[in-house]
Amino acid sequence: MHVWKWVLFLTGFGFSVVGGTVTIAYLNLVPAGLGWWEFLILLQSRVECYLFPLGLIMITLAIMLMKN
Repeated sequence: MHVWKWVLFLTGFGFSVVGGTVTIAYLNLVPAGLGWWEFLILLQSRVECYLFPLGLIMITLAIMLMKN
C-alpha cells in the first residue's frame, strides 16, 4: 500500500515544523547582540536545526514517490 509514503510525508512535515520553529526561536538571539556570522555558526552546532532541511528532503521524496 501507499501508507508508508504518507508516513514519510507527515514525518518530514513534522521535522520541518520543528526545525523551522527552533531556527526562528534562535533568531531572538540576533537582537541580543549576536552577529549574523555567529548566528550561522550557532545553527551549525545545533542538531535540531538540521531537522528543517531533512524534513524538506523527506517531503520532496514522498511527493516524488506518490506520483508513481
